[in-house]
Amino acid sequence: MPRKSPYDVNLSKDERSTLESVARRYTSPYCDVIRAKIILLADEGLSNDVIAARLDTPRQIISKWRKRFALARLPGLEAQPRGGRKARFSPQPRRSG
Repeated sequence: MPRKSPYDVNLSKDERSTLESVARRYTSPYCDVIRAKIILLADEGLSNDVIAARLDTPRQIISKWRKRFALARLPGLEAQPRGGRKARFSPQPRRSG
């Protein structure tokens, strides 16, 4: 029996339009597009397993982003600082030559 998520997603009109524009934009980073699609599908009432199958993403990832959105709304979908050692070199454009 599939588990039902304890985090229900009910989007406002503004949130829905923002997420739809992110999901449609070709210049959006892939991770932002996936997060937006996860929340849009969750708003339709789909379970984590169904969303995972549609987006070919692990169920744990779906659960993580649904929970973060339910707790913090749109700011919860933004990337957070990652752990680990800082980069030794700053990113630089490649030299052409």
